[in-house]
Amino acid sequence: MPPPRKHGLHLSSQAPTATVEPTPFPIKRKQHHRWRGVGSGVTRLTRSRRVTRAVRAPIPCRRRAVRASPTQPNPTARLRLVLPAPAFPVPPTWAPPPLHSRHSTQSTPIASSLTITSKPPITPCPPAARRNSPPADPAAQPNRQPPMASSLPAPPASWRRGPPPCRPPPRGGGCGGPVARAARSCSYRFRTDDDGVVDVAVAGRDGGSGYAVAVEVHAGARGRDGGGLVLRPAGSTGGEAVPLAPASPAGAGAAPLAAELSFDADAARAPFHVSFLLADAAGAEIRTHRGTSFRVPVGVGRGRPAPLGLSLSEEGAANFAVYSRSAKGVVLCLYAGGTGAGGEPTLEIELDPYVHRTGDVWHVSLESVEGYATYGFRCGLFGIDRPLLDPYAKVIEDFVPGNSVYDDGVTAPSMGCLASLVNAPTYNWGRDRHPCLPLEKLVVYRANVALFTKDKSSGLPDNVAGTFSGLAAKVEHFRRLGVNAVLLEPVFSFHQVKGPYFPYHFFSPMSLYSSECGSVSAIKSMKDMIKKMHKNGIEVLLEVVFTHTAEGGAECEMISIRGIDGSSYYIADGVVGGKASVLNCNHPVTQKLILDSLRHWVLDFHVDGFCFINAPFLVRGAGGEGLSRPPLLEAIAFDPVLSKTKIIADPWSPLDISNVQFPFPHWKRWAELNTRFCIDVRKFLKGEALISDLATRLCGSGDLFSSRGPAFSFNYVSRNSGLTLVDLVSFSNDELASEFSWNCGEEGPSENSAVLQTRLRQIRNFLFVLFISLGIPVLNMGDECGHSAAGSTSYKDRGPLNWKTLKTTFVKEVTGFISFLTALRSRRGDIFQRKEFLKLENIHWYGSDLSEPRWEDPTSNIICMHVNAELDENVPASVRGDLYICFNASEELTSATLPALAEGSVWLRLVDTSLAFPGFFSSESNPKVQQVPALSSYQLKAHSCVLFESKKVLS
Repeated sequence: MPPPRKHGLHLSSQAPTATVEPTPFPIKRKQHHRWRGVGSGVTRLTRSRRVTRAVRAPIPCRRRAVRASPTQPNPTARLRLVLPAPAFPVPPTWAPPPLHSRHSTQSTPIASSLTITSKPPITPCPPAARRNSPPADPAAQPNRQPPMASSLPAPPASWRRGPPPCRPPPRGGGCGGPVARAARSCSYRFRTDDDGVVDVAVAGRDGGSGYAVAVEVHAGARGRDGGGLVLRPAGSTGGEAVPLAPASPAGAGAAPLAAELSFDADAARAPFHVSFLLADAAGAEIRTHRGTSFRVPVGVGRGRPAPLGLSLSEEGAANFAVYSRSAKGVVLCLYAGGTGAGGEPTLEIELDPYVHRTGDVWHVSLESVEGYATYGFRCGLFGIDRPLLDPYAKVIEDFVPGNSVYDDGVTAPSMGCLASLVNAPTYNWGRDRHPCLPLEKLVVYRANVALFTKDKSSGLPDNVAGTFSGLAAKVEHFRRLGVNAVLLEPVFSFHQVKGPYFPYHFFSPMSLYSSECGSVSAIKSMKDMIKKMHKNGIEVLLEVVFTHTAEGGAECEMISIRGIDGSSYYIADGVVGGKASVLNCNHPVTQKLILDSLRHWVLDFHVDGFCFINAPFLVRGAGGEGLSRPPLLEAIAFDPVLSKTKIIADPWSPLDISNVQFPFPHWKRWAELNTRFCIDVRKFLKGEALISDLATRLCGSGDLFSSRGPAFSFNYVSRNSGLTLVDLVSFSNDELASEFSWNCGEEGPSENSAVLQTRLRQIRNFLFVLFISLGIPVLNMGDECGHSAAGSTSYKDRGPLNWKTLKTTFVKEVTGFISFLTALRSRRGDIFQRKEFLKLENIHWYGSDLSEPRWEDPTSNIICMHVNAELDENVPASVRGDLYICFNASEELTSATLPALAEGSVWLRLVDTSLAFPGFFSSESNPKVQQVPALSSYQLKAHSCVLFESKKVLS
């Protein structure tokens, strides 16, 4: 008759519960057993239904509870272990992570007088219990009371109504009762300081009615053979002890001693841990082989490595996963409501690398996070006491600055932030759809969410001004300008001192951009804004910064990924110059982070596209070298989600304020901010550029976009870094040489009418060239209303928009002109909104008198462009006329001869930037529009641009 099955197994030739057979090959479906002292001296061995598994000999460790028999073959040989069916189901193995708490100062009794005790302040994890520390010597410290960490909330248990009976398991051995029927169960094995073995099984009872903890003590413990062992709460000298009874009937041999503890679901809220000691008949304590108490987690599971970040189930369970290749240990820190990043965590869960690590991803699951509000990760490699922000968190708490720290001669402010344990509320998008405007039809307006409506002149309530809601409230302003796409400066959570271009998180909008200044409120406000923009046919594009973060190299400046795994996410300091936190964008892990972030904004926020700031850094490798085919850019170009959005590269760098066009790998998917357009147009209108440079920009910058088309060129004449449009014509000095500005005769503010008149013409000229050039016009915030930074090129000197200026004659004139130009682009889309370049036979270039232009003459400042409309009978006659455009950047008046036309056609003058308002622009349908016969001469005043359109005259 076979002996009864036991929970404890010993690899021995005499062990009746296991048969060891040599095998020359591994079984196909195999599972490796790990027998190793971890945590508080725990060793695990898994069994399931009767199966045959191929295993290797035990992993070498300091002391093993499971030992091979002296007669066993070579321990390195492959063995086949045949296990009988267990008395109760045991899931895949994992060692118990120590749970620590710094919150409670009370002692709460639990099952059978077990007490979870907290002593403030305490060490989160005793050195003897840490994984990389040597085991404590029990002989050297026989009466040592190890520092105990408590779990919070400390769960009351069912024994409060009386001590639970010590029920031995049913016949057949093992821990039976509720544990045997549990669907959620885990088992642990501890080695004692007297070379015994203690098995503990934890299970959730059916229907979630509570938990059961079964304890078995095997041979070796003092007093075991004659009985007399009791189970006592750790950290308490008093209290009621629970005696252990034999787990098998008399005559069954050396049966283990067992006890079963019970926790009611209503009183015991997971996660928590059970901490206890054993004592023999003489009162001597029995501890683990490391001299610590027996600690077993309840409600803590192995977790899943994917997806990264926090995943909450409908039942309230939570899974945490974070990538860290370099960390030797990771601790999950949970905080109760009202505890910020600077406070002490309410509960700490140390992750076991042999259980909670898959590859380089650390993960853990909790059956419930009720009672906790925020969380963070501590990474043992760096020894950072404060937690770090989960890089994949969707809802985060407020950014908490701390005391400044003097680091390397610079005062570095301490920073911190925690992630929220709540999901973002579901949002009803209704019938919202992406406008999906063709790239060539875009008219873009670049704006800063806060500065756009922050000024009181916006007329918005204080809690709305400077928020996403404030931006949505001004949608009519965009409609009047003819704008159909808004490009927002970075809205990711960023460092408030360094500015929007220094983010520290990539999955949440800035909380300050909401009326309640909270993450959840910001998420809803941003979605409301995007929904309203889409309803009005306006796309929302985001500037994104994935090349660097606001984190610093000092420990106090680590907020998230810099402290979690800086060696994987960042390029080493000094490789690219300076001490900036430059991300290693083409590292597989960083690439995944960026792609996941972009998909999050598209799928969850309905964002229509992205403009990648500091694009040259996106093509760099880990050593700072340029890559011909950067994996990140290629992945974005062909991603099934992102490839359907607008993806734009911006060479401007907020790190060194550089802005240099460079050959960018595009796969005919990437568009670019055209820096050369800005420079050449500024130079020409200043009178310093060759007319050939202007001609190239007018026709779509074929030297840069010949393989893609003009629609991939995003043109601009001013931006948020550098001079504003008004300052561009008001300031010019040695410090502004790189801006190619011209003050029109007087520096700064002026009351000279001639200077003011020239400045007004130049503003009109800039806008005119911007909108009639092939490509996508990008209008900068404030350029439509004379916004000035007093000649400063610093981004930090930009102030909020003054909405009172919209009532002035100057602003009405400029905004009216912009509206006219956007309507002209739409009406003559056959010329201005093209995917392909104009055919060479349809473009003719002239000097002032229809002569050949002087392309290489640096003193030539006059050029005329004749564009023949492509013949298409399906196009209305109103858009089939030729265009003749004249540019005079000289100081002198000159005349231009208009080309010949077909019989019955005349030229209509639609724009002359030298005329007074309101006559300097006119629609072709205006009966007062001036008609100019073909081959006649038209006077071009100094610093002016003129546009003619041919039209048939009705007889």
